[in-house]
Amino acid sequence: MKKPSFDDIYMELAENLAKRSHCVKAKVGAVLTKDTRIISVGYNGPPAGTLNCDEEYPLEGCPRDSKGSCSLALHAEQNAILYASKNNVPIEDCTLYVTLSPCIACARVIFTIGIKKVFYMNSYADFKGLPSDEGVDFLRKFGVQVERYQK
Repeated sequence: MKKPSFDDIYMELAENLAKRSHCVKAKVGAVLTKDTRIISVGYNGPPAGTLNCDEEYPLEGCPRDSKGSCSLALHAEQNAILYASKNNVPIEDCTLYVTLSPCIACARVIFTIGIKKVFYMNSYADFKGLPSDEGVDFLRKFGVQVERYQK
């Protein structure tokens, strides 16, 4: 039996984490690793202690903000980064596995916090109907290695 690669293991975990999401519109999971070790995980949804979108707004999802985005949700990669930071886990030079490519706002955080590599499965641009993956473009422009995951 061939052993799965760490990339396969971490992306499969990200896919499974996405199933925990309370988002009605998209379910996204993220795994933050360093030197083949998991240091944090996350999935998209509202901050702990607030409302769960699938329970409060099961048909339409949470209200939209002024830019048309979810007014409650944190993105999966934000949750993974925030949890690590909250627990004083160093994030610099980590690798991030995420089921949806980072939006531009998340890309700025990923770059600033010092994550060195991002693997993503699906395109945020395709999901949102945008002409390009702005977050991926931003990360690549500033030297973060970004790869679309292929099983």
